[in-house]
Amino acid sequence: MSRLQLVLPTEQHKQAIWDYREEFLNHHDSMDGTGGLADAQSFEEWYQNNVNNRTEETVRAGLVPATTFLGIEQENGKLVGMIDIRHRLNEFLLRFGGNIGYSVRPSCRRNGYATEMLSLALEECRKLGLEKALVTCDKENIGSAKTILHNGGVLENEVPEGDRVTQRYWITL
Repeated sequence: MSRLQLVLPTEQHKQAIWDYREEFLNHHDSMDGTGGLADAQSFEEWYQNNVNNRTEETVRAGLVPATTFLGIEQENGKLVGMIDIRHRLNEFLLRFGGNIGYSVRPSCRRNGYATEMLSLALEECRKLGLEKALVTCDKENIGSAKTILHNGGVLENEVPEGDRVTQRYWITL
């Protein structure tokens, strides 16, 4: 049985989400899979953008529809991670971002949460009718590569960009 559940954010999660954001900012870490949380000026702004991004009709210009979920511990309700599922790919996402982006709060890493969240997100991808999902990571991010491999990822290639290399993995659903 899963320790985690994926839930859609609500206004009731405001403090937990803002605390999550602060932990990342304090660690000077990137907030992947958070639907733009790092750039949000307020919870309300982030939340409204998050809701709007879920459908083709209301998604912000330049983005694809996406659903951002919270990874919540079932036992105690703690927000341990966030994961973003992009319903389709554009040219940029096909090269670098993929269908799924995720992060685990720094204080909760190395506990298998990312592997579990990705597994749950793949179930959500199936519900969307996707037959395969592209998941990418920086070549230097060994933990993320292991997470993807544990969920059936098959490395297609590596895409260099400047001094960074993005690994592209496909997961058959």
